[in-house]
Amino acid sequence: MGETPIWAQDTSKLNKMEFVKLEKDGLDVIRTIIEKYALEGYASIPEDDLNRFKWAGVYEQKPKGNGYFMMRVRINSGIMTTAQVRALAAIAQDYGRNLVDVTTRQAIQFHWLTVEQLPDIFKRLEEVGLYSYEACGDCPRTIVGNPLAGIDPDELLDTTAIVEEVNDFFLLNRDFSNLPRKYKMSISSSTFNSAHAEINCLAYTPAIKVIDGVDTLGFHVWVGGGLSAKPHLAKQLDLFVRPEEVLKVAVGVTTIFRDYGYREKRHHARLKFLVADWGPEKFLEKLIELIGDMPARGEDKTEGWKAAYFDGVHPQLQEGLSYIGLNVPVGRLSGTEFIELARIADAYGQGVIRTTMSQNIILSDIPNDRVEEALREPVLERLTPFPKHFMSRTVSCTGNEFCNLAVVETKVRAVKVAEYLDEHVELDEEVRIHFVGCPNACGQKHIADIGLQGALVKTPEGMVDAFDIAVGGILGPDAQFNQVLKGRVIGDQVGPVLAKLILFYKDNRSEEETFNQFYTRVGAAAFQEQLTQILAS
Repeated sequence: MGETPIWAQDTSKLNKMEFVKLEKDGLDVIRTIIEKYALEGYASIPEDDLNRFKWAGVYEQKPKGNGYFMMRVRINSGIMTTAQVRALAAIAQDYGRNLVDVTTRQAIQFHWLTVEQLPDIFKRLEEVGLYSYEACGDCPRTIVGNPLAGIDPDELLDTTAIVEEVNDFFLLNRDFSNLPRKYKMSISSSTFNSAHAEINCLAYTPAIKVIDGVDTLGFHVWVGGGLSAKPHLAKQLDLFVRPEEVLKVAVGVTTIFRDYGYREKRHHARLKFLVADWGPEKFLEKLIELIGDMPARGEDKTEGWKAAYFDGVHPQLQEGLSYIGLNVPVGRLSGTEFIELARIADAYGQGVIRTTMSQNIILSDIPNDRVEEALREPVLERLTPFPKHFMSRTVSCTGNEFCNLAVVETKVRAVKVAEYLDEHVELDEEVRIHFVGCPNACGQKHIADIGLQGALVKTPEGMVDAFDIAVGGILGPDAQFNQVLKGRVIGDQVGPVLAKLILFYKDNRSEEETFNQFYTRVGAAAFQEQLTQILAS
């Protein structure tokens, strides 16, 4: 970084957290946890270092002050060996009350951890090549990618090694451990955008370009995507990147964010705000200054968006093998179930398990003649490859059960709503429904067919959970965020209200028209009219 970083030359306008980071690098807390706090206990941890715990991948669990922590573990592209799965499951069983969450960024999350347990957990993770380090914090976080990398009939090239290269460069790299805010990367060569390029700070999508008369496989680059209270769709740069140049470009983009990103206000510090102000042309100009000339864009190879859903049995790229996509309801399973999945992956496959951005799990490399046998495994009764329609497409953030930012419970609510819809609505299409407990939108509600954001409303009986409803989100070539409707819905009424909105779609759609296509045709006003009538009845 140099002795005086560009952003630190005038500290008069820096927000409070910037001074915390200037005082001590967030990565320093990892060693302090191991050598001091684990021995002296929760009460010995000062507030500034509790904030730095994020660089260890650890947050205080709700309520703050009770001594329990949440931990997030990086899983590159969601691809794990069964040895890694067993290590994760054992941590959940020994320290995390047997609870495992799959996140919308393909990570694995634990709850109920104490500071005394963290050194052993770090050690167990490192022994199998996993890390919680920088899964949170103002740094490059878990790199998401195509969970089918290497086995996908719909990818241009296998991105596994590329993701590993970029991850290995940035992980624990002190040149990039103090960014203005969290920083999210997506690398995928899937033609169906399985890594959600448009909502990441930096993303790579498949492309092809004729260079020196030869069709060259590579990537196009997107910058400035992100959700939260002010969502932005990423902008594509006029740039073609060969596979061997992905890291170079990533270093350049991240350097721009580090040196020119905003640090005055925490809520205005993501890369998306810099890109929105500069525009993609100025951003590319600065990038070329750093990394040198690059070819212009070639041909986009993104054909659509499958929203990272893979439930069912599907043929792999390798002849004679299939993968089985499981539904993990709202991403939650037990350590015991996780161990069973590892056993199945070893017994039938090649010892690999994959997590998706839809909070689900994939078992890969199953010989076709053994698929039916694998499907009879008891653990697949709950974690089924053939879920009911609404349960199959319901996503939820952690909610206020564990998260200090969430104002409502989401996981249990989401399951109940999905079960209600599956019981009361017959539909031949899977409508994507995402729940979030606060504006940070970890459940990615903006890109759902129907997104629900929690709030509290005052009633004669006191404050109760409620939700704002948004409709019409989609990524891919026609990417758009969903639009919030007026009219807050009491939590216990969400199921019946959504049933009526979905029946409005079912009764008025044209043949084979998807929810998003219907929304595009009739507009938000039609849904608003329906919601107003429903709430008034």
